[in-house]
Amino acid sequence: MTILPQASTYTPETAIHELGGDFYDPVEAADFPETRLKFRNDRWAETVGLAELSDDEWIDHFGRFAPLKGSLPSPLALRYHGHQFRSYNPEIGDGRGFLFAQMRDAAGRLMDLGTKGSGQTPYSRFGDGRLTLKGGAREILATEMLEALDVETSKTFSLIETGEALERNDEPSPTRSAVMVRLSHGHIRIGTFQRLAALREPDNMNKLIAYCLRHYFGEEGGKDAPERLLAHVVAGGAKLAASYMAAGFVHGVLNSDNIAITTESFDYGPWRFTPKWEPGFTAAYFDQTGLYAFARQAEAIHWDIAQLAVSLRLIEEAEPLIPVIEGFGPLYQDAFREKMLARLGVSSRGAKDDIALLTLVEQALSNSDVTIDRFFFDWRGGQRRGSSPADPIYENEHFAKLEPAMAAYASQPPDHPYWSDAGPCSMHIDEVEAIWARIDEADDWEPLTAKVAAIRRMGEALR
Repeated sequence: MTILPQASTYTPETAIHELGGDFYDPVEAADFPETRLKFRNDRWAETVGLAELSDDEWIDHFGRFAPLKGSLPSPLALRYHGHQFRSYNPEIGDGRGFLFAQMRDAAGRLMDLGTKGSGQTPYSRFGDGRLTLKGGAREILATEMLEALDVETSKTFSLIETGEALERNDEPSPTRSAVMVRLSHGHIRIGTFQRLAALREPDNMNKLIAYCLRHYFGEEGGKDAPERLLAHVVAGGAKLAASYMAAGFVHGVLNSDNIAITTESFDYGPWRFTPKWEPGFTAAYFDQTGLYAFARQAEAIHWDIAQLAVSLRLIEEAEPLIPVIEGFGPLYQDAFREKMLARLGVSSRGAKDDIALLTLVEQALSNSDVTIDRFFFDWRGGQRRGSSPADPIYENEHFAKLEPAMAAYASQPPDHPYWSDAGPCSMHIDEVEAIWARIDEADDWEPLTAKVAAIRRMGEALR
């Protein structure tokens, strides 16, 4: 279950300094010509004690990056390598973002505030270090929708327009610029470990493992620390992949530098929600081989985690790591059942029955024009609602087989008003583009604000 917002007082941290200067570079934020606040996530700001900031204070910290009291005195660009579409790249790192601050939430968890579009760093290569306003608006929509659908995700914390005209090859240019701040449990990536393995730094590898176990999983190091850390990432990665499937989400770029050790979903670029259950659906126009297609996301995440295991070989034998990696498949199957049944709003009847039911669900969705969101809306609670029994979208042999199987799972009808709406809250590309068009053409943020409210209402109904 994803963590729900819970109010807390501001408790600053500087835990990243435990790792030392081999892991990051102090940097400065760009000096933007303007800072116009467009989005502040007070719901999640409250969880780290920052909701009481005035708008001017907010802009000072998250547009001009004045340090938060007691937290990091300087932004830090984190160092990492990674596989990008299965090609190893040692020339990457935080190229248009940095770790800005750390703090504790109400549960005592270490939380990071990281940026996107905050300017150039030593790892920018030929990039300008900037973020388009459209990219920031899209990330708000992605994170809000995923949070509502019970996917562990970073939270879009702040979006500030910065007054620069950016040139981009994949959207009309010049286009408006922004700086975004995300809240997450951590920004350590699989690629962070890959860098240490490539540079042959065993002492730093041990230090990083201990840091992750202590601050993310509440454990101390020890002889079996590498396999314990790997086990956490395997379990979390299996859950993340299953969450994507139940949500109908395609991340688009599941490179190893985009997989956090906490296995929170983050760093959204060409994401999409697939309207229908299409295994080959891709989000990125440049994913021409379908490497990160909808139904291949579990494979992609498993492959990335295997690269973590390869990196851990710097300090650990292969023998104890192999069975941990091999456990991904069964963990994914269990998580897939759990996530799909949760979205249907029914309880498990045991693995055998559940697998049979979900096989029928996939067959029905794959052989019809029913959208994923419509299906889960109509069949919430194990019984078809909303659509007429004679609705042609459900008139095929696959739904005829599904209906009696689903009836065995029937529960009390959902009672949130959302379930009486005319249809589900969805997030398909046409709506994303329509919301952006209103911002681009008229600086009208009301459609985005209304959509965020609708998404949060759906999230309440699903909980």
